[in-house]
Formats: sequence, C-alpha cells, structure tokens
Amino acid sequence: MDDTVWLLAVLFLAVATLYSSVGHAGASGYIAMMALVGFAPEQVRPTALALNILVGGIGLLRFWRAGHVHWRSVLPFVLASAPAAYFAARHTLPREAYEAVLGVILLVAAAGVFRSAREAAQSDASLPPRPIPWPPALAAGGVIGVLSGLTGTGGAIFLTPLLLLMRWAPTREASGISVAFVWINSVLALAGLWQATGTLPAALPVWLGAVAAGALLGTQLGLRWLPVRGLRYALTAVLAVAAGKLLFA
Repeated sequence: MDDTVWLLAVLFLAVATLYSSVGHAGASGYIAMMALVGFAPEQVRPTALALNILVGGIGLLRFWRAGHVHWRSVLPFVLASAPAAYFAARHTLPREAYEAVLGVILLVAAAGVFRSAREAAQSDASLPPRPIPWPPALAAGGVIGVLSGLTGTGGAIFLTPLLLLMRWAPTREASGISVAFVWINSVLALAGLWQATGTLPAALPVWLGAVAAGALLGTQLGLRWLPVRGLRYALTAVLAVAAGKLLFA
C-alpha cells in the first residue's frame, strides 16, 4: 500500500472522531479528504457511503443505548428521505451551482449554531417536550434525502442544525436523531448508487478500521466528555468544514 492509503487513514480517523461526536458519520469530510489527494472520482461516493455506514452504525448503537435515539422523532424524516436518497443517488448532476448554494446554507447554519452555543445548556433545559410536526418534517426529509443521494453524504449536516434552530430537539437528542437518519440514508444511497455504478477500492478495509476507531472515540466525546456548549462548537466546526469543501474543493 502506498503512502496515500495511510495518509487517508489518518485523515479519516480525524474526520470520524470529530463528526461522530455530534451524531454525524463524516461523509462530507471523507469526500473532502479524497478530493485533496486526487482520489478517483468514480470511487468517491461509494467509498464515503461505505465509511458512513460503519461510523453511523457505531454512533447509532451508542446513542441508542444512551437513550438519545427516539424512533418516533426519526420516522417522519426517514419516510421521505430514504426513497429520495435511493433514487437521487442513481443520478449525477453538474455540481458547481448547487454546491455553491449548499455551501452558503451550511455557513449560515454554522453561524446560527455558533451563536446559540453560549446559551446551549439553558436552551436545552428550557426546551418544552413536544412532538416534531409531521408535514414540515416530511418536507425537510425529502429535500435532505435528495441532497444526500446527489452528494454522497448522509444528510446529518443538514438535519442537525435544522433540529436545533427549529428547537425540535435538545442537543444530544438532535445528535441521536441525526445518527439514525444518516445510517438509514447511507444504506439506501449506497444501494441506489450500486444499481447505477460504483466501485470500492482495495484499501477500504484499512480505512474502515480507522473510522471505526474514530467513531468509538468521537461518540465517547459526544456522550460523556463534551458539555452541551462544546458539542455545539464541535458542530459549528463540522458545518464549516463541510461548507469549505463545497465552496472551495
């Protein structure tokens, strides 16, 4: 194996650690790292989704065991997003225009989450328990599913800030909802992509080991070690990285 394989393993470990701490699986970060080293374009999306499935699965198990995954809250988003991700993954569109738009959206979301970080603990404590409204959740899930399929991401970079900014869930519950959402979306998106085209690199087992270690460390940070304010600052960093990838890659 050449140096690029091990360099990507280290980069993927760092991405998985940061992203999994906030209930994400890291696809946008993996894509950015592969773009930096000139990875083969036809392998980028399937590789990112395969890594996403493993990291998302570890995160889902750990957040669920900690009591932060409520399937009734996940359901309306997934019902619309899963079929949308499956069919959107079978298509390739000119990316420059929508990547610019998505990059700006993520920067705005990052600014909003950053501004809310200072009052995060008080905001979570005062958040009244109420069900997520189905019509807007279905609409949001459908849009995020399309974006997930087209870009090869799991969609959590869009869902988590939406949950927080709409005050539909406190911080750790938003992470739990997002990690369940991203795992289901990634499985369906990879299935749809495989029906169209897709190949996986021989180095994938090495990278799977790296992201598994990152996911175990990151979920421990998110569940036990980081305070709520720290989680929102970490989410700000994740959104900024994803926006930078879309705008400047």
